[in-house]
Amino acid sequence: MLTRLGKWINKRWPLSDLIRLGLEEEILGGSSYAYVFGSLLLFTFAIQAATGVWQLFYYVPTVQHAYDSVNYLRTEVPFGWLIHGLHYWGANAMVILLLCHAIRVFTWAAYKNPRELTWLAGVGLFLITLAMSFTGAPLPWDERGYWATEVGTSIAGTVPFIGNLTKQLMRGGETMGQLALSRMFVLHIAIIPGALFAMVGIHLVAFRRNGSVGPWDEAKRARKGQFWPDQLFKDTLSCTILFIILIALVVLAPPPFAGPADPLDTLYTPKPEWNFLFLYESLKFFPGKLEPVGTVGIPALGILVLVLLPFFDRKAEHSPGRRLRAMSLGALAILGLIVLTIVGYYSKPGAGQKKGETSPAASIAQTKNISMGRTLFQSQGCAGCHRVNGSGGNVGPNLSGEGMKGRSMKWLRTQLRSPKAHDPQSVMPAFSALAAQQIDQLADYLLSLKSESAPAVGGASSGATAGSSAAAANVAARVPGKAAFIIGSAEHGALLFEKNCVKCHGPRGTDHVSNPGSTDLMVPALNPIDRSLYNISPKLFATTIDLIIQHGSHPAGPHPVLHMPAFGDTQSLTQEEISDLEAYILNLNGVNRGEITHPGLQPRIFLGAVAGIFALVMVAALGMYFLRKSSGTGKKNS
Repeated sequence: MLTRLGKWINKRWPLSDLIRLGLEEEILGGSSYAYVFGSLLLFTFAIQAATGVWQLFYYVPTVQHAYDSVNYLRTEVPFGWLIHGLHYWGANAMVILLLCHAIRVFTWAAYKNPRELTWLAGVGLFLITLAMSFTGAPLPWDERGYWATEVGTSIAGTVPFIGNLTKQLMRGGETMGQLALSRMFVLHIAIIPGALFAMVGIHLVAFRRNGSVGPWDEAKRARKGQFWPDQLFKDTLSCTILFIILIALVVLAPPPFAGPADPLDTLYTPKPEWNFLFLYESLKFFPGKLEPVGTVGIPALGILVLVLLPFFDRKAEHSPGRRLRAMSLGALAILGLIVLTIVGYYSKPGAGQKKGETSPAASIAQTKNISMGRTLFQSQGCAGCHRVNGSGGNVGPNLSGEGMKGRSMKWLRTQLRSPKAHDPQSVMPAFSALAAQQIDQLADYLLSLKSESAPAVGGASSGATAGSSAAAANVAARVPGKAAFIIGSAEHGALLFEKNCVKCHGPRGTDHVSNPGSTDLMVPALNPIDRSLYNISPKLFATTIDLIIQHGSHPAGPHPVLHMPAFGDTQSLTQEEISDLEAYILNLNGVNRGEITHPGLQPRIFLGAVAGIFALVMVAALGMYFLRKSSGTGKKNS
């Protein structure tokens, strides 16, 4: 049947010729595991394409629903955890494999005549893969992806002449919002994959035109090997092992729940994705006016060196031992990338920044100041008197265009601390109790208000400006807030707990702080939490404690000293921050907020099954190999 089908197809389309073209390749020096990186990359790319398309069936590319739709896939859809996890770890693997493949090609000097086009296509693939990584990061619209893109686009904004235009094109405006997510989505699923497919085709055709460069030892080059079956076996085995490693990473180190994107969160440390940390860290060596050297000069120089390498290094020598200068420079470049990446991972934004200097890190710090100022504007009751972007009171002046009035920081500081200094008849209260840093944050926020406009969809006001009428309704009905239905980040919740809760509930929620005047005389512990609040179901547990965190509580008793603040109703914490705090409290009590409710098959059982099948196949293959070998030996002896 298959033979007849094959003949029918071959009569109308060159199937056999294409298979023969793909499998019949002579390899100088024979097959080698050193040559598997290209196949590993192609295999990983296939995984990314398959899992990416699968995720599109569930993903909603809006700032309101992107994070929840990804988490729905991970926790509610059978095997959704596997699909998302493979895409997450596959993206990281592609960057690492590309680097390993480039090092192998450089070591073998496989970029030399007549393989220049193969090398140039490889450089193009490397850049396109980095672009895929960059545009994929913000799609979940979580804290990590949001701030990675914020930092990345801020770096792009420092490019001379075209920087601001580039940043606005990438974001769709000045701030990160729905337009930024939409543009990254289109780039990631349509435009860049198209370029990637085209470049893969060019690379493969160019490679097959001249084949592998082979070993640099002439004696070894004399031996010939075939792609089928020798190299194909090594490639297949390597791809199988890589696949099992990826599954193991998905099961044993699943992608973290980073919490929903929250521009008002001042505790989050903004950084780019790990594969851009080297560039982020290198910018610190070029402060002030030298910044374009780091943002444009060094990346452009690096790309130029890669592009021109085949045309400058024309000697026929391929042995690394006889190319010590090139190998030394290559080793230094790789070492520099690794060191800068590690330092960037552990460094803090703005480290080493001098006063008055501007940089991407300083730009992010400014953004955080504005976000914190917006939070203070709400928590200090300013919105009750002043209208901003269509919401707020009408007692005081409309502040929507405050940043366009030419106010200086000094004038605003005085106005906030002593309003009567500017107008003796002013009824505005003096915010003299605020710290100097808080006054500056409020002033930065006011200076950022450029015009009267409706709040941007998904923009920086998504958390704290949730509408006073909705909050008032929640108080009356004591219903759960939005945070109860969001899977937050327990890791980030630990930082929020330390800032907002530890003084009453103690480290990790284990203390019983004295509360004279209340019925039980002590602040209740959260670790373990009261059994009436505990629930093994993450959703029910989060909903129960959300009522208290949102609306607060007043202990029974004549005159309790301490009471639970209403973090939600007072908007002192955003809904995103509350979701992180709830995830941490659940974690303290042994409940995972991101628990998989419909796994299809439990992750560890699935990993065991895959490993078991692989082991059985390997045992069977080895058995057949030794059986054929012994059979061949017996025939020779006879």
